[in-house]
Amino acid sequence: MRHVEERPVSEAVLLILVSLADHPRHGYALIQDVAELSGGRVRLGTGTLYGALRRLLEDRWIERYEQEDTSRDKQAYRLAATGRRRLRAELERMKQVTRAAAARLGTV
Repeated sequence: MRHVEERPVSEAVLLILVSLADHPRHGYALIQDVAELSGGRVRLGTGTLYGALRRLLEDRWIERYEQEDTSRDKQAYRLAATGRRRLRAELERMKQVTRAAAARLGTV
């Protein structure tokens, strides 16, 4: 397994992790959900999605999920325990940044 730095993740990766937080999804469902979660701002191409999924699998943030419906060769993915911890850490980092920014802007 390659070394994973504790630096902020990209918005696309964050949205993939959020999408997988409630239940497993296959690639096309991830593309649709990420677009919905971002209000249409983030539209993942298949190359971007599958490159990110490959890295997330290597880092063990996600794992393949066996589907009951095997009529198609869709590969589903789900959030692994490591990915869930990383998502929580990222959300906490974002909260801290938001609080600091709000304080500086005088909106707290």
